[in-house]
Amino acid sequence: MIDFIPNVLPWIWLGIVVVCLVIEAATLSLTTIWAAIAGIPLIFLSKTNLSLRWQLLIFVVLTFVLLISTRPLALKYLKKAKKNPNTLEGTEVLITKAIMPFEKGEAKTSNGVTWNARSKDNIQIEKDSRCTVSSVEGNTLIVELI
Repeated sequence: MIDFIPNVLPWIWLGIVVVCLVIEAATLSLTTIWAAIAGIPLIFLSKTNLSLRWQLLIFVVLTFVLLISTRPLALKYLKKAKKNPNTLEGTEVLITKAIMPFEKGEAKTSNGVTWNARSKDNIQIEKDSRCTVSSVEGNTLIVELI
């Protein structure tokens, strides 16, 4: 029984890596990815005569070092990659469908994307008018006349 454990240990570490990757893919929380990365060298270290206690210690230390040192950088990088629709605030749009009081119309941005639009002051805005975006609520631009 004791001879069986060292032979299976690389597969156990591989299983831990796969489970951590699956959890990370499901949650995208940037926590278990570091455990998965820390588990990769342990697959190879388990082939040596290093005891299981030392392997576990190396795994835990590597996971925490990776988590503490690289997670803030990864979050900062991923935050930059996400586009925020509120970047439309202050931009000029063209009304392509008239906006009536308490009804939505349509507006086209400079890059050609058509959005639902609503007047900020609930006034009528005619088709082909130029407006500025004052805010974004969901998929609706809140606009006001220039």
